[in-house]
Amino acid sequence: MSNIKNIVFDFGGVIITLSPETAVKRFGALGLPDASRQLNSYTQSGIFGDVELGKISDSEFVRQLSLLCRRDLSYEECRHAWLGYCKELPQRNLNALEKLRSEGYRLILLSNTNPFMMSWAMSRDFDGKGHPVSHYFDGVYLSYRMGVMKPDPAFFSKMMAGENMLPDETLFVDDGQRNVEVAGQMGIHTYCPDNGADWTKDIYNYL
Repeated sequence: MSNIKNIVFDFGGVIITLSPETAVKRFGALGLPDASRQLNSYTQSGIFGDVELGKISDSEFVRQLSLLCRRDLSYEECRHAWLGYCKELPQRNLNALEKLRSEGYRLILLSNTNPFMMSWAMSRDFDGKGHPVSHYFDGVYLSYRMGVMKPDPAFFSKMMAGENMLPDETLFVDDGQRNVEVAGQMGIHTYCPDNGADWTKDIYNYL
């Protein structure tokens, strides 16, 4: 019998389906040179990494991206480009989260993300029913708030300490192979579905 009590979910690729191509296209349309090289689905770098690490604010990101694009960009233009990552939010995923909680599991969100993505995800517009993503979780850990990003073990350690969780009682679900490997090295149980895959039934093979 499994002793899993906590399930930690990644956001992009697991809760929502990612479309990196759309994000690259939108940033390219803003005038960002070589957008595909600058954007990464799992670990951002440059100003993209800086905003996800909380090193710079959303307004500073707008300022620096404007310099790269050689024109004045608005917050909304930047937000629209970031939200290009969000392809869809399958209702089955939200139903599964509610079911898992009703079965007694403690659910945690652990995401490399930024204020632009969370301006949508943490709003009442998130699920179309007036609930933010936090409505579905017992704890939320975001890279730009914590000052650390996956796959840095410190991100996992901060979450485990904050939630008073034991690795052996925790399952981590992430579509990033490197993130899953690091969590596994820390003794956390792992499951790595592909971006957008239906994990809602297979997850029970790990519980």
